[in-house]
Amino acid sequence: MSDGKNYWTQRRPDGNWESRREGGERASHIAPTQEQAWERTRDLARTSGGEAYLRGRNGQIRERNTYGKDPYPPKG
Repeated sequence: MSDGKNYWTQRRPDGNWESRREGGERASHIAPTQEQAWERTRDLARTSGGEAYLRGRNGQIRERNTYGKDPYPPKG
């Protein structure tokens, strides 16, 4: 189950790009370019302290950014 902190950027059937909260039914933001949508997705994830995922045209994750506390910080 999603905690509502993670956001995805993905292509819509109409050709635009969307930022969507993980588990959400509607897009949080719609943009004409992948770059604009990805920027907004990172802002949303940064604010929530979650992760931002960029899904490419082929459906695979192209990029991933984590914000907030790292659950397993390295020692040293």
